Amino acid sequence: MTDWPPVGGALFNPRPRMTSVPITDGQQCLVFDDVLLDPDALVRQVVHQGFTRGAHYPYPGPILIAPTWLAELVTTHFTGHARTRLGGRRAQSGSVRFSLVTTPEQELDPIQWQCHRDRLAVEPGKVLFAASVLYLFRDPSLGGTSFYRPRLPRAETEQMVADMAVMDADSFSARWGVERGYMRGSNRNFEQVASVPAAWNRMICYDGSLFHSADVDPTRLSADPLTGRLTLNGFYVCTRAAR
Repeated sequence: MTDWPPVGGALFNPRPRMTSVPITDGQQCLVFDDVLLDPDALVRQVVHQGFTRGAHYPYPGPILIAPTWLAELVTTHFTGHARTRLGGRRAQSGSVRFSLVTTPEQELDPIQWQCHRDRLAVEPGKVLFAASVLYLFRDPSLGGTSFYRPRLPRAETEQMVADMAVMDADSFSARWGVERGYMRGSNRNFEQVASVPAAWNRMICYDGSLFHSADVDPTRLSADPLTGRLTLNGFYVCTRAAR
């Protein structure tokens, strides 16, 4: 990771415009518009950095770990504007990275064919694994984010999630009836229940234990941060507020 120098001046808008999108079972996705005061300045810095394939991230494209100063600012924004609204009480840790979607559909692994959860809490009643996505591309047709709920019984869903990580493409497709490709809407295993369109300088925040997926147009893949689906992704571990 190259800890490039901070963007001059304030980065985050202290008063972003906030709305919310209901998902399911009382859950919501928080939507913040006009998040950065000068998003172009951040993108200009990203262009000069080197993206790499994440060895521990099943992401369909290269990533770039955010410098420490930026990760701290993103986490501070989440803590100040989203944590309590999502049911978090105290932030324990956070990680932030840039991402680009570049993998052609024919090269996707089964774990990338369907929606996913960022992380499952061992004690979901006590720990909140939250996530944020900041869209840093101007063309909304590159895709926002959709949320899903399982159609299968819980035990079958858990088995399918486990199989996604270990089965080869043909075996997984035959067992679960899913074809290779980016997820676009409901399928036999998951029902799409909410969708948030992408918008330049928009950040969404949500409970990462919800099934979700980027809305990817496989004909629009690009490794150029100026034209591709560039996002800044945050992941946060928080204690849950008492209920």
